[in-house]
Amino acid sequence: MDLFTLPLLAAGDPPPIVTEGFKAWGMWIVLFLPLLAAIITTCVPVVRKRSNIAATLAIGSLLTGLVITLIYFFEALGGQMPIYEGIVNWVEVDAAHITFGTRLDHLALVMTLVVTAVGSAIFIYALGYMHGDESMGRFYGKFALFAFSMLGIVLSPNFFQTFIFWELVGASSYFLIGYYWKKHSAGEAAKKAFLTNRVGDFGFLLGILMVWAAVGAAADVGGLGALVAEYGAFDFRVIEQAFTVHGGEILFGTTFAAAVAAALVFCGAMGKSAQFPLHVWLPDAMEGPTPVSALMHAATMVAAGIYMVIRSNFVFHFAEWAPTLLAWLGAITAFIAATMAITQRDIKKVLAYSTLSQLGYMTMALGCGAYTAAMFHLTTHAFFKALLFLCAGSVIHGCHHEQDMFKMGGLKSKMPSTYKTWMIGTVALTALVPIAGWWSKDEILGSHLGAHQVAGMPIVLGIGLLVAGMTAFYMFRATYLTFHGEYRGHHEAHESPKVMTGPLWFLAAFSLVIGFVGIPNNVFGTKTNLFEAFLDSWHKGPYAELHAWLAIVSTAIAWGGFLTARAIYRRSKGTDPLPAKLGGVWTLWNELWYVDKFYLWLVRVVQQGFAKACWWVERWLVIQGLVNGTAQTARLAGDGIRRVQSGRLGTYVTSFVLGAVVLVGLVLIQLLVRM
Repeated sequence: MDLFTLPLLAAGDPPPIVTEGFKAWGMWIVLFLPLLAAIITTCVPVVRKRSNIAATLAIGSLLTGLVITLIYFFEALGGQMPIYEGIVNWVEVDAAHITFGTRLDHLALVMTLVVTAVGSAIFIYALGYMHGDESMGRFYGKFALFAFSMLGIVLSPNFFQTFIFWELVGASSYFLIGYYWKKHSAGEAAKKAFLTNRVGDFGFLLGILMVWAAVGAAADVGGLGALVAEYGAFDFRVIEQAFTVHGGEILFGTTFAAAVAAALVFCGAMGKSAQFPLHVWLPDAMEGPTPVSALMHAATMVAAGIYMVIRSNFVFHFAEWAPTLLAWLGAITAFIAATMAITQRDIKKVLAYSTLSQLGYMTMALGCGAYTAAMFHLTTHAFFKALLFLCAGSVIHGCHHEQDMFKMGGLKSKMPSTYKTWMIGTVALTALVPIAGWWSKDEILGSHLGAHQVAGMPIVLGIGLLVAGMTAFYMFRATYLTFHGEYRGHHEAHESPKVMTGPLWFLAAFSLVIGFVGIPNNVFGTKTNLFEAFLDSWHKGPYAELHAWLAIVSTAIAWGGFLTARAIYRRSKGTDPLPAKLGGVWTLWNELWYVDKFYLWLVRVVQQGFAKACWWVERWLVIQGLVNGTAQTARLAGDGIRRVQSGRLGTYVTSFVLGAVVLVGLVLIQLLVRM
């Protein structure tokens, strides 16, 4: 079959829905196999103690899921794949009708392929990286649990199920970031990630409830009753139909309320995809093992927020100012993360801030309504960034767990496979030549040209171009410090075993070719954009178009970043001249724009000060004043009354006489007043 003539659906012709048969329920196997592996690995002592069995179960569950997903993928290539639904009723209480199951369309299929393919490579790589770890069984159990959680988000048919797996992903990330539980910094990083994500998730929950309430109310008067009765008002298909028929203003009463709902839903993406100002957890999450960083913080977990917004794009389409909010938050995140990456010494943290920056690019595309472009960059980024993280893990492994780039150098000859694959990933990310990131990043930048709904779009586009140069600079800075010059380590470096380098070459191969599936159709005058063709039945947003002048400008800026890094660091001997040259700017970037310190001040001064004020009010006003004061008053009153009832006759006679005297005195005074 000619891949350049993928069958396209007619405009407005939705794919059929299949709810019966093995294929309708086949994705349940993909979803639940990792959970089964996690349960067996965790609950069966023999398996937990024998790391090879635990690893085999975890790797086998994901590889099986990859094979099953490929069956659906080849069906989609061969013709129009229907939407496969394996859904059961879960909860039905009054107006709340909630289903559970899987829904596989072309969008979910792409994301499932990313999770299972990249995940399988990383699971195999971990065999070598974690070799000798006494808790390897525990590691693979948590790894498999994470895979189950992520697949649950991807295949979810409704917001409610999405939120359940959303929280499960958060719990899984907590376990894996804090895997080295004896390290204090690992525990702190795990708590930081967990608590930061809870902030975003609270807004996400409020947004879901707003959408659910609006759609449920519209079903009574808008002819959606049958769909709501069958799937519930949380279902994505029902919500999309409600927004399509009514629009945001009618559903929520005002366009402002619709925008608030969209912004609250985006709060979930701000947490999971680490967008400013909830970006602070991701770099610290590098405390986990490198395979965890590669899978969760490069390829899948951080992409969950982007995928969720793409899946629920109809919520944002009718929002008034939400697109501008998304575009600007993405631009801010991309820029500040790039500046932070420039100052890092830890090779993993360079990649962590790079991930933040690329997620900012994707969010910029979401703000422009270019959802397919964001999905394309998410896909290409998953491969080359997972490759770079695994290369970093190979370097750390070969340098005896050293992560400081200024204590490396000269690894080009000592670790040839790692160096070559690192260079492929770096070129794919920096977009110096038209592979991987060159096509997807250009598509994102091009989408800004027609985004009239975003205020200040020329500035956002300018930030995107600037970040392209900064990306090339910090990545080649890391390359020269790590692989060029003389070796500065204390122990002899060595190449990693084949169980680690094999996955590197697998991901490198995809990083070389994956970008070519998204060549815009106006390049060769034919349907060359296979990615858009594959997603045509789902496609949202403008179609990709190559703008030659913009591609030339962005590529020239990237080459400028590369040449600047080459001039500064090519002959580096373990020192960095930038701090002296940049002065206060370097300090600002190195201190992470003081955002982390500001949050620390909020906790230590504001939150603790408020807590101490509450303690003082409770201790002295409530307990000492109100509670103890009331008790003391009652005790004194009781003592006074007790003395009156003494039981002595003389006391009673004296009291009677005094009372009589007082009464007589009052009567005499009253008579005198009347006279």
